[in-house]
Amino acid sequence: MAALGLALYATMAGGPVPGSGQESQGAALAAVAFAMAAPLGWVRRQPWPVLAVLLAEAAGAAALGLRAEQFWPLFPAGHLLVGLLAATRAPRAGLAAAVVTLAVQETVLQLDLFRDGGWARVLAPGYLGLTTCLALAVLFAWLTGTSVRQRREYGEALRDQASAQAVTAERLRIARELHDMVAHSIGVIAIQAGAGSRVIGSAPEQARSSLQAIEATSRETLRGLRHMLDLLRQTDPEREPSPEPAPFAGLTNLDRLVSTTADAGVEVEVRRRGEQRPLPTAVDQSAFRIIQESVTNVVRHAATQHCRATIDYRPRELLVEVVDNGPGRTATANSGYGIRGMRERVALLGGSFTAGPRPEGGFLVAARLPLPPAAAAPTTSTTATAEAP
Repeated sequence: MAALGLALYATMAGGPVPGSGQESQGAALAAVAFAMAAPLGWVRRQPWPVLAVLLAEAAGAAALGLRAEQFWPLFPAGHLLVGLLAATRAPRAGLAAAVVTLAVQETVLQLDLFRDGGWARVLAPGYLGLTTCLALAVLFAWLTGTSVRQRREYGEALRDQASAQAVTAERLRIARELHDMVAHSIGVIAIQAGAGSRVIGSAPEQARSSLQAIEATSRETLRGLRHMLDLLRQTDPEREPSPEPAPFAGLTNLDRLVSTTADAGVEVEVRRRGEQRPLPTAVDQSAFRIIQESVTNVVRHAATQHCRATIDYRPRELLVEVVDNGPGRTATANSGYGIRGMRERVALLGGSFTAGPRPEGGFLVAARLPLPPAAAAPTTSTTATAEAP
């Protein structure tokens, strides 16, 4: 506003003021110049009315007899308003502002030229170039504002897309955790309940053992579900965390998995190869969940009493493999939430995953989980093999 007022004072003082014949009016001229610039103070809140006032001032100055070079600062001020409207309003509003501004400013300029020299002055090459420059200035202001608006809308669209992807990823993560946590336990409970119901009359001790296994598995699953609910409610300040420790399912839980699976009638042979060492949390948890889901499928679908889980600690990756020789098929490689969840886990870690029937019979699940450099073992490390029932 101050810059426009100073510019108008300087240009208006450079020529005669209609009615006075003088080139400078001192304080009165300064007051008029700054009064003409004052509407810019409301430009952020009311850009349309401000643009209308600036255009009206240009038209009024020309009607009063001022030369165009005496009020030309109103032109770039109008261009700034065009850019602002194009950047902050709807596309049609920005285009309308550009068209109206160009029409008024070109009309004022051409009338001023015609008044001084008629059509010869209007059509003079130099003034035709000036007319073209004025049109290009309006076009540039509109394009600049439009570009700013499009970049802002694109950024908002990217943020919305990122938020939607984050929500989807979180839903998938929760779905995987719920499936991995519940599927194995429910499978064990269903088998134990079936076994107990068949022998409850003839073998009470065996039925009691089945009920105890069901109770232990149910309590463990309930504890895991409570922990997951606590994680989902962490944004609630009035929610107190669960006093129970947060269960972390990793390869250290394999012994418990082997035990519960044995209670369900399937013996799991665990083979460990390579140099055993601490693994990153994501890799450790994913490896356990893959073994857990694969063993659960063996219990539910393979129709066998034995399977083998192999954990191969390699220098830069961890290989996990679960094999059974049952006549049944645990799943196909492209269907089932369990297979899909395992594949998603491996993909998130940048590894590779395969699952499908073996030519010699049975089913194979294999995953390769790359290790970050900090967790990778030296390539010269010795290799040891350990097997546990």
